[in-house]
Amino acid sequence: MKAEEIIDKRIAVLLSGGVDSSVVVCELARQGLHPDCFYIKIGPEEQEEWDCTSEEDLEMATAVAAKYGCRLEVVDCHREYWDEVTRYTMEKVKAGLTPNPDVMCNRLIKFGAFHEKRGHDYDLIATGHYAQTEIDEEGRKWLTTSPDPVKDQTDFLAQIYDWQLKKALFPIGHHVKDEVRQIAEREHLVSARRKDSQGICFLGKVNYNDYLRRYLGELPGDVIELETGRHIGQHKGLWFHTIGQRKGMGLGGGPWFVVKKDMERNVLFVSHGYDPATAYCQHFGLCDFHHLTDAQLPSRITFKIRHTPDYLTGHLEQEDGSLVVHADKPIHGVAPGQFCVVYDERHHRCYGSAEISSALRNLGV
Repeated sequence: MKAEEIIDKRIAVLLSGGVDSSVVVCELARQGLHPDCFYIKIGPEEQEEWDCTSEEDLEMATAVAAKYGCRLEVVDCHREYWDEVTRYTMEKVKAGLTPNPDVMCNRLIKFGAFHEKRGHDYDLIATGHYAQTEIDEEGRKWLTTSPDPVKDQTDFLAQIYDWQLKKALFPIGHHVKDEVRQIAEREHLVSARRKDSQGICFLGKVNYNDYLRRYLGELPGDVIELETGRHIGQHKGLWFHTIGQRKGMGLGGGPWFVVKKDMERNVLFVSHGYDPATAYCQHFGLCDFHHLTDAQLPSRITFKIRHTPDYLTGHLEQEDGSLVVHADKPIHGVAPGQFCVVYDERHHRCYGSAEISSALRNLGV
């Protein structure tokens, strides 16, 4: 969005204390704007149980807002996060699926709960995501990719609602990460050398398996070799494992790959070898495709099923009223519940995303 298009807009910046959102404030200030800044407070459910960097984050956010003469307000979305994002995550993993909490955090919290509490007073909500937008000849707003293939975050935004996209502003989306760091250094921002956050959105250093264990506990069951039916060992709970997983299973005689989960029998099926065919899939179904922009889906597509710099290629087909992806090549680790994010052939415009509903059908598992 050009400077002249936002000069009279009321802009809210979601300021986390990290380098990306800090440079967002800097970029807007450079255009003569003084947006209001908001720090979304989440943190662990039990503050005394898990280490959290939220106090340092808030200090950094406060310093950046003050540097540019912007007002900073703390918005408590703690309850909404634990009620909505955690509920989504636990329901999916209990059903044997592979959810993505960060994807739903954008829809439900950053552009959801925040909007209900404070964002509705603003024309635009600016974040530090590596993504861009563009308006087509019909006046439709599109989510488009960042020039930094490693940092591009359009896949994490592919489940936001169309009205949320219309209010979204990504001031650093045209930069690559090194450029953002350079701007932060040049501006002497306190967050310039902070490391990128890792792990689940808003939860800092919380380990994902600890997060699952906190709510679901453990439920031991058998680990079986798919091809032979041989008993390999025990797992502590199917929700600790994902299709395609190779590490962290504690099984001897490997490598072993997770290829199937039987929720009814509580059995984890694995396949042995460095590149077993059972770990691959070329055709899979999608359910309830979520359109970011009201437009017909193309036949030839590029797509992602996980956060990587690379785009996969294939085509979409309607089968019995459902969408099916036919990849050009077999893909490793396709798991029901994962989001398949769909782009045009040039992987420029993002059409939206849908959960994978069925996978490995071609291999009979």
